Amino acid sequence: MIQIKESAPKGLAITMFLIVLALLLGACSDNKQIKSKGSAGTEKPKAPNTEKSNEQVLPISIPDGEFYKSIGWLADQEIVYITNVGQSSNVYRYHLLTGKSELIYKSEFPIVTAQISPSKSFILIHSSPSSYEGLVTIIDTKGNEKLKQSFPSYELSFEWNPYDNSKVLVSTFSEDWDFNVFLLDFKSGETKELSLPQPFNKWMGANELAFLNWDQEHPSLFAPLIKKGLNNGMEKTLFPTVLQFSTFKDLLVKIEINDQNQLARYSFLDKDLQEIYSFSNPLLTKYSDWLVPYFDYNEKEKEFITLNAVKDGEADVYTEGFNLVAYDLKKDSSQKILTGLKNAPIMISPSGKTILYGERFEKIIDLNTKKIFDLVKE
Repeated sequence: MIQIKESAPKGLAITMFLIVLALLLGACSDNKQIKSKGSAGTEKPKAPNTEKSNEQVLPISIPDGEFYKSIGWLADQEIVYITNVGQSSNVYRYHLLTGKSELIYKSEFPIVTAQISPSKSFILIHSSPSSYEGLVTIIDTKGNEKLKQSFPSYELSFEWNPYDNSKVLVSTFSEDWDFNVFLLDFKSGETKELSLPQPFNKWMGANELAFLNWDQEHPSLFAPLIKKGLNNGMEKTLFPTVLQFSTFKDLLVKIEINDQNQLARYSFLDKDLQEIYSFSNPLLTKYSDWLVPYFDYNEKEKEFITLNAVKDGEADVYTEGFNLVAYDLKKDSSQKILTGLKNAPIMISPSGKTILYGERFEKIIDLNTKKIFDLVKE
């Protein structure tokens, strides 16, 4: 076991805090109209039409406590959500068509967040017994505990291995944003500390990670994208100047800035790092970096859905709203779905027909009818 405690220089504490905070809020992605290999879709977009419910989507009637957040999809018509009951929390699975909530887990401590595994077979729950302790509990979808482990921490982040769902990367942060990275294997019951220079890592293979290697001594908007093997420890620079990236099973999405036109270029690469699709959009600027809007990818349909800004500008004063756009990597095309939305997290259902939307995933977007429904009954 190798200790990896890394201390950021004092002068960079604020910078590190902003990076950590931004990344912890979730994966995001980009904006505007495509400059793609594909052609733009011709369907006329519709403005958001928010409805409370319809015959297909039954809003949740909270059984106990207060709605906290939804955490994702178990199946096309089934999600998982959390309620807070005093200083404890409950986890429910919910069927959208029947309106039935099933309690699957009770936590004696408040739940901070939870994540469903890529296989939809397990749920990782992060609860907080105290301000400086994070409790990680992994359950199956019936609520049976598979692992429970405490980490001294001020904050935690997680990354499921999509190639082996029994493995999860856990990054722990102190109040000063020092970090440690662990590989949690709940099948073997082993927790191994890893030697990694960065806290935010993503899986590129069953035993390979990728990360942006930020230089803490010389802060920059871009960093080299590095691949590292867990078995041999070998590192390789894949791309020299990347703004942001994300990985899905057998797919790498990297975002770079074109110096000539200042557009963000989204590139999609297969497992052999061959580009299979790309498009370009303008980005909004923030005080010290760029705003990459939220996105998600549907592996089954090979569809990338993102929120795009209508034009470039400063994020603090931008008021034009965001377009919801779907890019079909198979058909080499795009389609504008909705306009005038807020930049908020999205999560695509397994079939790709529906999206959870909102800071707490409290809304559902039907991609066929282009309507937005409230998930929780008032």
